[in-house]
Amino acid sequence: MADKLKVTLVKSTIGAIPKHRATVEALGLKKLNKTVELPDNAAVRGMVKQVQHLVTVEEI
Repeated sequence: MADKLKVTLVKSTIGAIPKHRATVEALGLKKLNKTVELPDNAAVRGMVKQVQHLVTVEEI
């Protein structure tokens, strides 16, 4: 398992349900094509799994 994840917002949250929109913002993503580095733990993995249709994930 990697120690960090690189998460990029690749699809807009405009049509998303409010729970997914809140999850994307909680991950620290506000604009399209922005990337954040997050720790690789169960909480972050769960959040990413919930919005996997909106983001891409890369292990670093």
